[in-house]
Amino acid sequence: MTQGEHRPLMPNMRLDELLAELQVRLNAVLATRDRVHTLLEAVVSVGSDLDLETVLRRIVQTATNLVDASYGALGVVGQESTLLQFIPVGLTEEEIARIEHWPHGLGLLGLLIKDARPLRLGRISDHPESYGFPPGHPPMGTFLGVPVRVRDEVFGNLYLTEKRGGGEFDEEDEAIVIALATAAGVAIENARLYEETRRRETWLEASSDVTTRLLSGADPREVLALMAARARQMTDADLVQVLLPGPDDGALRAEVVEGELPPEAAGLAYELTGSAAGEVFTGGRALSAGDLLDAESPLRALGYGPELLMPLGAGQTVRGVLALAKRSGRLPFSGSELRMLEAFGGQAAIALELAEARRDAERLTLLEDRDRIAKDLHDVVIQRLFAIAMTLMSTVRLVERPEASARLQHAIDELDETIRQIRSTIFALQNVPDVAAPSLRARVVDLVESARGHLGFMPGLRMEGQLDHRVPEELAEQLLAVLREALSNVVRHAKASRADVSVEVVGDHLTLTVRDNGVGLTRDGRRSGLRNMEERAVALGGDFDLSSPDEGGTRLCWSVPV
Repeated sequence: MTQGEHRPLMPNMRLDELLAELQVRLNAVLATRDRVHTLLEAVVSVGSDLDLETVLRRIVQTATNLVDASYGALGVVGQESTLLQFIPVGLTEEEIARIEHWPHGLGLLGLLIKDARPLRLGRISDHPESYGFPPGHPPMGTFLGVPVRVRDEVFGNLYLTEKRGGGEFDEEDEAIVIALATAAGVAIENARLYEETRRRETWLEASSDVTTRLLSGADPREVLALMAARARQMTDADLVQVLLPGPDDGALRAEVVEGELPPEAAGLAYELTGSAAGEVFTGGRALSAGDLLDAESPLRALGYGPELLMPLGAGQTVRGVLALAKRSGRLPFSGSELRMLEAFGGQAAIALELAEARRDAERLTLLEDRDRIAKDLHDVVIQRLFAIAMTLMSTVRLVERPEASARLQHAIDELDETIRQIRSTIFALQNVPDVAAPSLRARVVDLVESARGHLGFMPGLRMEGQLDHRVPEELAEQLLAVLREALSNVVRHAKASRADVSVEVVGDHLTLTVRDNGVGLTRDGRRSGLRNMEERAVALGGDFDLSSPDEGGTRLCWSVPV
């Protein structure tokens, strides 16, 4: 073969090398184009939702897909360079359950928090700042960390580990994740703004609703329950409690609970001294923390973490504490939520003040009307009835017919009874009603009216004297017990069609009389209920009498000194 026949082989070999190199570069360009398209799609996907927690999880998932990472996580940075929230991707439920606790922001993760610059490693354990993994955490080798900034603030860090295929993360991977982190910061800011706007709308609706309910005369406890429900809605809290001072003023008690609280934990109490809730109540200043404010708080054992305590009122007019809590691992309450709840709690406290002032004014008007009616009855009605009775008494002597005289005397007796009943009514009107502790008159009326359904008719009732002023509570309880037993005997044994109850304070004695027109006393002797009534009277230094009048039926008289 001649020398000229060998020359064409060299250009063909060179051409094959060039074509192969061109193919490699074209593949690289195509791969870059595909990754750019994927990055653009990821940016659009990340910014397509406005729920913050959904956005955060989507950011981590997208980052792992872009760089072929097996595992990814987003650590949200809080105060004092710690991780407030850790959102993992790529771990199964079983793997998560085996991890003793999430990273707190120490070691290598702490380095990223302190020095917010991208960090790429071929092996995590080789770095001098490596702190190790929590117990139960799966082993990981390659690492890529990139900070996520919201404006000029570092919101958190993206952590990516274990590139698929056994390779290491390269510069292109780092550049793509940095670009994604920039878009993620914008998406996080948008989600924050959306949530704040939504919270403001909810706050305005809640403030209007609470104020309207209070000023329209709704029950304060109902309004407090509404306030707790609205506060939970505004902050997405897992638990809201309205803590109010107890009767002894030594502790705050959870009067209203909204959220997930086991039955055995209901009625929690917080001491005024030595507890965060007590400090808020006495100092009138809100407290907030990423973890429970009290180390010994019972909520810690129930799985709660971030807490916010808000006074209801300000200065010397703090009425209670609004306590909010989230489950452990969730984001703590933000500054905007704190400010919003301060305004909400202050407005609700003002509405409570106005509602109480309105109720006091209505109560005062009612008392004035009662006093005016009592004076009119005493100064006008009773005097006129008394004058009529005196006139009739002077007329009796002028009437010669016995029938007419008897009728006049009966009319005089009826007028006398009417005057006594009006006087009893005057005593009742002059007695200040207490919603928390009903008066003795009210309890007697309730007891007599409750017997109506069993008797088939309404017993007559007459009350006279200062029952609500002169009868102490211990004696009132004894009287009600005897009346209850007496009415029970009428229902079970008397077979009566009429019964009359009289309760009066005359002189220094309280006397209860119950009469009926039934079958009278039976021959089977005294019953245990009657014996108990007699023993009550004797123990109080009084008397007990049970008899059958000539006109039939039974008459019970129970009298004790006041």
